[in-house]
Amino acid sequence: MQKGQISNIIRSLRLIRFADRVRYVFQLIKNRKINRKFKVANPEVGLPPDYLIYESFQINYHKYFAESRGVAKWVVEKFRPYVCRDNGNILDWGCGPGRVIRHLPDLLDGQWSCHGTDYNSKSIGWCRKNLPGIEFNNNNLDAELLYPNDFFDVIYGLSVFTHLSAAKHHEWFEELNRVLKPGGVMLFTTQGQNFREKLTPDECKRFDAGELIVRGKVKEGHRTYSAFHPDLFMLEMFANANVEVLDHEVPSPLAGRSLPQDLWIIRKPVL
Repeated sequence: MQKGQISNIIRSLRLIRFADRVRYVFQLIKNRKINRKFKVANPEVGLPPDYLIYESFQINYHKYFAESRGVAKWVVEKFRPYVCRDNGNILDWGCGPGRVIRHLPDLLDGQWSCHGTDYNSKSIGWCRKNLPGIEFNNNNLDAELLYPNDFFDVIYGLSVFTHLSAAKHHEWFEELNRVLKPGGVMLFTTQGQNFREKLTPDECKRFDAGELIVRGKVKEGHRTYSAFHPDLFMLEMFANANVEVLDHEVPSPLAGRSLPQDLWIIRKPVL
């Protein structure tokens, strides 16, 4: 039986959160030694509670901190060609426990005003206490942000649309577009063509027809709520918002690594 079919059966039995909790405990035990070693070697690094790290990534302290600095560098490298300025406002939409945004003040030489927002109040509470120099806000699943119109020069959301329904995609993109300055850019990652292999035959047909595939039966926004993004769905969403697609990258999978997500870079037009 295909993994996608097994996942759908577990969801239909309402056991997906239980299965995810088992996975959490397994990772906790598996990584105990390397995490202890990291803490001894890096006593100055503040680390969120284990489950907050797991919800946003994996319980691996080195990956959370050191490898995520590499992700932050990648974000900067990707938006730099399209943003011709040395300062501004940048938003990490769905920042979780700050694994990427915590590195940006240093990478951007303190010239940018860095902001993070997330629906998980515990993650935002930890970030506010432990990551100075960054402004954090707690949102909910409704597409409402506490920022004025045309405020941000750059917005990025790494694997955030991957946990939202089709309706929330449109609502959130409209809200993000509201707070983005004319000429500003947005970067998103999605579960695109590389993830087709995870789908059931029926899901593949719908995916190929341009339908967003959603595996729910769990709280929307949680890591186990999963959405898969055909190009057509994304392009129609962007077209409806009248934004420009600057780049769309579909990285090649690497042996022994997790499937890579698509990258979309979008510009809000200057009126």
